Amino acid sequence: MTIPEIQVDSSIRSRLGQGHPWIYRNHVREGRNFASGQWVRVRCGGWSAYGLWDAESPIAVRLFSREQLPDATWIAERVWDAWELRASLRDHGATSAYRWIYGEGDGLPGLVVDRYGDYATIQTYAASVQTLVPMVATALRRCDPELRGVLLREREPDAATEAASDTEGMRLLWGEWPPNELVVQEHGLYLQANLFQGQKTGLFLDQRENRRTLEQFAGGRTILNCFAYTGAFSLYALRGGAAQVVSVDQGRGLAEAAAANLALNQLEAARHSFVTEDCFALLDGYAKAGRSFQLIILDPPSFARQKSNMHAAVRAYTRLNALALRCLEAGGLLVSASCTSQVSPEQFRSILADAALQAQVRLQLIHEAGQPLDHPVPACFPEGRYLKFVVARMVHGW
Repeated sequence: MTIPEIQVDSSIRSRLGQGHPWIYRNHVREGRNFASGQWVRVRCGGWSAYGLWDAESPIAVRLFSREQLPDATWIAERVWDAWELRASLRDHGATSAYRWIYGEGDGLPGLVVDRYGDYATIQTYAASVQTLVPMVATALRRCDPELRGVLLREREPDAATEAASDTEGMRLLWGEWPPNELVVQEHGLYLQANLFQGQKTGLFLDQRENRRTLEQFAGGRTILNCFAYTGAFSLYALRGGAAQVVSVDQGRGLAEAAAANLALNQLEAARHSFVTEDCFALLDGYAKAGRSFQLIILDPPSFARQKSNMHAAVRAYTRLNALALRCLEAGGLLVSASCTSQVSPEQFRSILADAALQAQVRLQLIHEAGQPLDHPVPACFPEGRYLKFVVARMVHGW
């Protein structure tokens, strides 16, 4: 098999040597016209590696191996290594939903696999990576014989659409279809996961450990959970002994989904209410009305998927956190997160400082975290470190 070769700029030699998995199109020295999914050998002086060419993305090549052209055996080794890394999540049987493969973090750039009970869902983020899907699906089955189905998500679901029971947007690669309302466990809590219509392939798995952290701070507090989705943070807060939890999200059907999750866990419904409203508008209204809480959770969607949107994202985060601080009691806790990869942890701390300035309060950061072990980040790949999670105590006055 003849593998075409491409030359790239020597200016990125150091970065490539460290193991960065991306080559942008403007660093390719000679124009090429390969089809997406074509294996190429990249050369940069004496350095070389194998990668998949993408004909359309700004990322022209995603790199996979310096040693050999990846084949089914090589793919199976990556899947097994990722499986072994997550062993501690499975050991105690209280968690059955996690990210099995996190793209670049597990040596398979542009591809993720999520495990929900006995089902695995594959999603690719580049046309070039589609060529790997059959080999990955086979490797998943061989790695875990308890799997009952392997699915491919062919498009990102539209959160604004009505919930449906069909399988549009998903393709069954092997085995059986999961039920529409699959129930999984997370640290002993039960959660419904709709793999067909749910965001982020069903649940926001990257916040799993941060939800458990929140539980430790919830006891006896009145809590406002903004961007609640189906109420996962609220479940942990209620199990942690919160006096009252108000969940807020504007999505249709989410109030019913949150209520179903409460019932699954036999949590007291009287301590929980759901408000279907825009979180910015609700916080603004609460601030003007003088309504306050002892703990506020902010877990918004990404405000910037591209670098060109970063300044708008910074403004949105600053405004959101400033509004929340105006609704927080003195000594209360702000639990704030950002999944915007364009905003670094340092920038996020600066955003919180600016929000505190606008609200005329001080913030003490008492806990910071990022992604859990099933979202590993290579040391050479800061782009993979997207999640920021902060618990801060508010202090009035200067």
